[in-house]
Amino acid sequence: MKRSTINLLIKETIAWLEERKVALPPFAYWTPAEWAEKGHEYDEIRENMLGWDVTDYGRGDFDKVGLLLFTIRNGNLKKPEYAKPYAEKMLISQVDQLSPNHFHWNKMEDIINRGGGTLLLQLWNSNTEGELDNTDVTVRIDGKVCTVPAGGNVYLTPGESITLTPGQYHLFTAKEEKVLAWEVSMVNDDNKDNRFHETQERFTSIEEDEPAAYLLCNEYPEVR
Repeated sequence: MKRSTINLLIKETIAWLEERKVALPPFAYWTPAEWAEKGHEYDEIRENMLGWDVTDYGRGDFDKVGLLLFTIRNGNLKKPEYAKPYAEKMLISQVDQLSPNHFHWNKMEDIINRGGGTLLLQLWNSNTEGELDNTDVTVRIDGKVCTVPAGGNVYLTPGESITLTPGQYHLFTAKEEKVLAWEVSMVNDDNKDNRFHETQERFTSIEEDEPAAYLLCNEYPEVR
């Protein structure tokens, strides 16, 4: 992705959230110059990869395959000083923009439609080899047990949420209009806990065609 595209997406998202009176933590708005002055008191943000995350999964077409996220809080299973066992993310899904099919080896998560259009999810179980299984998929939607066939669709309207357990494949996209989604989960590890059905790049390669307006969660500078 071009840096100019990432800059524009984040700026447009901040404006869109402000219209809806949704506020993010202060570090969401820091510039690279401000980040360069931050000391070790902000190591939790750096080491747990909190903040902006914009990816096209290496496909080169963000409008068709991609996602914009902001990780608000996250624990770290390897570092006791960050012992919280949970994570929280904002997810912005564009209309007909696909977040590719994947599951998590360890993470259980709730995905919540906070507003906008309908969030469409397609679900499968995985087999012992980590591939798609043809068995029915059972999930909970706001406490209700629901079963769909392999590859079946679930539609979350604003306010609705789904609980996904480890090993459950899911892809999702927004319908009618952009969706402000939220994820509440166990500790998130995007380096080791994702199993994509097709080979993907989780973190985007960036073409630096202009300076960064905001840093992504894997770009923070070391403390001076």
